Amino acid sequence: MKAYKIAVIEGDGIGREVVPEGVRVLEAVAHRFDLSFSWQNFDWSCERYAKTGRMMPEDGLEQLRPFDAIYLGAIGYPGVPDHVSLWGLLIPIRRGFKQYVNLRPVRLLEGITSPLSGRKPGEIDFVIVRENSEGEYSEVGGRLNRNTEDDIAIQQSIFTRRGCDRIIRYAFELARTRKKHVTSATKSNGIVFSMPFWDERFAAISKQYPDVKADQFHIDILSAHFVAHPDWFDVVVGSNLFGDILSDLGAAVVGSMGLAPAANLNPEREYPSLFEPVHGSAPDIAGKGIANPVAQIWTGAMMLRHLGEEQAAHAVEQAIFKVLASSSVRTRDIGGKASTRQMGEVIAEEVSASAGVSAR
Repeated sequence: MKAYKIAVIEGDGIGREVVPEGVRVLEAVAHRFDLSFSWQNFDWSCERYAKTGRMMPEDGLEQLRPFDAIYLGAIGYPGVPDHVSLWGLLIPIRRGFKQYVNLRPVRLLEGITSPLSGRKPGEIDFVIVRENSEGEYSEVGGRLNRNTEDDIAIQQSIFTRRGCDRIIRYAFELARTRKKHVTSATKSNGIVFSMPFWDERFAAISKQYPDVKADQFHIDILSAHFVAHPDWFDVVVGSNLFGDILSDLGAAVVGSMGLAPAANLNPEREYPSLFEPVHGSAPDIAGKGIANPVAQIWTGAMMLRHLGEEQAAHAVEQAIFKVLASSSVRTRDIGGKASTRQMGEVIAEEVSASAGVSAR
């Protein structure tokens, strides 16, 4: 039996509701494939910040280092500024553990209606590869003349050759396992230093992959193409900011933020990787038990795949797809009335079905 140590950070809002359903499904698949999970919960959240002034302890990264993976729900809640919660927890983990790949699948599934007229399951199936460690999200800059008419805010973007090359190369390697097509998100007509540099590195790396089609679009028209022509894309690679925005748009065109998983990967496996859904803490519905747990559950499948458990990952994904395609159990965001727990239970039961294992 293979055993894995998983750090669990439920976080804030609906994170506390969807993570238990993700754990439920992972326990079901563990029974089926002779796996074992040792879960350790960390109460790192905005609630903790309100009590202690910190999102996580000073030695937080050292506490997480021994784990095989980190399973996170959502971070952020009213009363704590978003930049405080993000830079107090998620970004330190991403950068401290060199999780420079943010991977976000975008797929229209059977049983889900896209807001785009006439789109059918299978027509939208691409992956966004977001640079996760530099770019527009930096701590370089400052404020001058605060609270005066001459108030100034300066924010610097950081693009390195190493950072650009490794994320672009990851995108091309991924495309070789899919439809062999990489699209770059850029804005080199308006951002005159960092984006032309990004374009240069994309062109240089693409020459190393003559078997993979390469193209690029400025971010504004690329956003329009996501709506008008989402079937054009296979692997889309972008900077930290562009990848972040595009992945939310991608989730919207396939029906719900509740269906959008994500992974923060250290491909070299020198450090634990972190797995979280794209959606936030959704304070407007937190505590009501109506959040869609599918993204969190799917994120668990991505964690399994990263750990090398391909069969288990496939089983979780197929259970999700089958439930969405044929079950009447669905949450409000996708046209049903089921609770978060009911949705998690029916997926866990589907995972267990072929092995005859009870998921409850």
